[in-house]
Amino acid sequence: MSELYVGKFGGSSLADSTQARKVIDITRSDPRRRAIVVSAPGRRHASDEKVTDLLIAYRGFLDCGLPSYTGQIGKVVARFQEIAAGIGSTFDEAMRLSLYRSTGDVLVSLGEQIMGRLMAEALGFAYLDAAAVIKLDTNGRLDMQASIAASKPLIRAANTGVVVPGFYGSMPDGSIRTFSRGGSDISGAIVAAILGATVYENWTDVDGILMTDPAVVRNPEMIGWMSYQEMRELAYAGARVLHDDAVFPARNAGIPIHVRNTNVPERRGTYIDTREKLPPARLGSITGIAARKGFTVISLEKAGMNDEVGFAWKLLGILRDQEVRFDHMPGSIDGISLAIDDRELDGKLESVLDGIRKVCEPDKLVVKRDVALICTVGRGMAQTPGVLAKLASAYAEADVNIVFIDQGASEISIIIAVSNDDCEKAVQAIYAKFVQE
Repeated sequence: MSELYVGKFGGSSLADSTQARKVIDITRSDPRRRAIVVSAPGRRHASDEKVTDLLIAYRGFLDCGLPSYTGQIGKVVARFQEIAAGIGSTFDEAMRLSLYRSTGDVLVSLGEQIMGRLMAEALGFAYLDAAAVIKLDTNGRLDMQASIAASKPLIRAANTGVVVPGFYGSMPDGSIRTFSRGGSDISGAIVAAILGATVYENWTDVDGILMTDPAVVRNPEMIGWMSYQEMRELAYAGARVLHDDAVFPARNAGIPIHVRNTNVPERRGTYIDTREKLPPARLGSITGIAARKGFTVISLEKAGMNDEVGFAWKLLGILRDQEVRFDHMPGSIDGISLAIDDRELDGKLESVLDGIRKVCEPDKLVVKRDVALICTVGRGMAQTPGVLAKLASAYAEADVNIVFIDQGASEISIIIAVSNDDCEKAVQAIYAKFVQE
């Protein structure tokens, strides 16, 4: 197959007919854009509602036995009628009735399904239901082998043009299962991987991926180039332009990701690829800073802990038994700290602490609440002397107390825990030290 671009367009790119026409123009501007993955319409303005949110709210009414509360569906119908009229497509009676008659994940996926059909008609492309090609295993995880086995209709349709709805796939029994929010990013990456695309374009409402949150640092610089690993680290740590799980299918297939702005398509955007294919980073430079609040740090000390075979295994076994995941576990010769998302510990903290006391018998056990994790990422940091000292000096100059420091094995990320109250100040200090200076 000749060069082929897979483009995923997010909810902001399809919020109304004006935005949808931009998507049509972008797609038609390059004949290589022959596979399009679409989200449900997003917000038209700050106080607006996303179509998926409206569908989830209606599902909640159905689950409570209140099918008469159909106001949300009326809003969804009006949104699709406006879009269809504006792009020359048909929102028919079957689409309208499906919104009122569907339940569960099928109902929630209809935002993408209907948007996909409207865009396919407007573009003159084929429409392919995601359930026919994106296959999940019994646990709801991507089954890539099954997806490849079912890919012939997708490959055939991509020769002339195909639209695939994002955000869901099909279980082994054929039922529809939706992804986590933002999951259309994953759908786009899967389609790109199956097709062996030249590039996976992720179109959104920003020029690319910023070095940090613009609500914390005013006018942060744009990231021009970054590796898959840097993207994964930043997304996991709180950067939310691209779903963190969208990296895997593209990376495994060796397909670069290009994050671009639907509203200003001529801008360069952010290009994501393997480290080997990117321009070399300046030594000591950083790529981005991300932060997440709402962690609890459990720290325990025990003399001679390092000599006790299986101590960490016993500690993690307590978390396993309580079904609690942890994010980071820095340690020393006589101490270990666990950083755990507060949501994981909801109603379980005392049980976890009791387990630690009984099984690990620590000399000291300390719990620190309201902790934020600041992740500084950059392939330019790897094997560069003085980076950690520079970070520490930035925190000291900003009068930010450090709870713990954890450096990733790849040396491209450094996690520093601080109090929630110091989170914004810490991010600003790092940006000032590494970028503005």
